[in-house]
Amino acid sequence: MRAKITYFILAAVLAAYFVLAGSRGVLLIGQGTAVTVALGLAVLVLPLIGVWFLWQTTRFARNAERLARELEAEGGLPVDELRRTPSGRIDRDSADAVFARRKAETERAPGDWRCWFRLAVAYRDARDTPRARRAMQRAIALHDGHDGHQPHGTAPNGQSGSDVP
Repeated sequence: MRAKITYFILAAVLAAYFVLAGSRGVLLIGQGTAVTVALGLAVLVLPLIGVWFLWQTTRFARNAERLARELEAEGGLPVDELRRTPSGRIDRDSADAVFARRKAETERAPGDWRCWFRLAVAYRDARDTPRARRAMQRAIALHDGHDGHQPHGTAPNGQSGSDVP
């Protein structure tokens, strides 16, 4: 819950920044000289990129949360069986062992979004965030009835592939 509150506070701060930066861009364009119009347009581009990125991230988080709720209702959420260090961090060998099982599960059922969800959690536990995100995107696509095709990525077996994240 704390992560959600932090996310929404940061999103609100970013939105305020986007409005402020956008208004400055409009003011620069309103000056009417070639230099200020060019600068104003450049200033407007940054908030637009930021809004797009914030929207994509929020949509991804909401979709992942939706899948987590559904998987929890089915009783299929992965159980936290990872060993921890005295400081509370996940033991790397433990994460690697769980990852190997999740990878094998996903290779046996590559069309099952539940397997891809659990693989994404295993990637995250193994501190491989880019692959965790791609695996979760695949889970979302499969759940929503898309084929989950990703043009670039790595298969769960570590091989390069065009049809898996």
